[in-house]
Amino acid sequence: MVTIIKLIVRYAETDQMGIVHHSNYPVWYEAARTEFTKSIGMSYSEFEKMGIILPLIGMESKFIRPAFYEDEIEVEVKLVRLTQVKMDFAYRVFRVGEDKPINTGKTFHGIVGKDMKPIMLKRAQPERYGKLLENCESEFGDE
Repeated sequence: MVTIIKLIVRYAETDQMGIVHHSNYPVWYEAARTEFTKSIGMSYSEFEKMGIILPLIGMESKFIRPAFYEDEIEVEVKLVRLTQVKMDFAYRVFRVGEDKPINTGKTFHGIVGKDMKPIMLKRAQPERYGKLLENCESEFGDE
């Protein structure tokens, strides 16, 4: 399942060259990922209340073309891999009205307890694991 959020590039997100600074893409990824979990009936705060945290353990980001102040953008996200102790997300960022992404990325998250030890999600939360698995898809084709 692909979840899409729309954003308008703020002035504070641009650098001296007038383009979106690279540090903003992970923030946009997080906003899209948060919306993804909400759209399937979960939230990060629910996981945390259960004692499960999803730390970022890796990230990739490919900058294809720049975004500029006041551009309207869409960030697409989908869960592309789920194991009992790890989940991976893929992202595409588009300027609204264009059909080719300006950025692609991936984030990799561990599934751990507050002690940072892996939690077997399938065993600890079988319903939530099943819901995530139902919404796990293959990666975007153009990356």
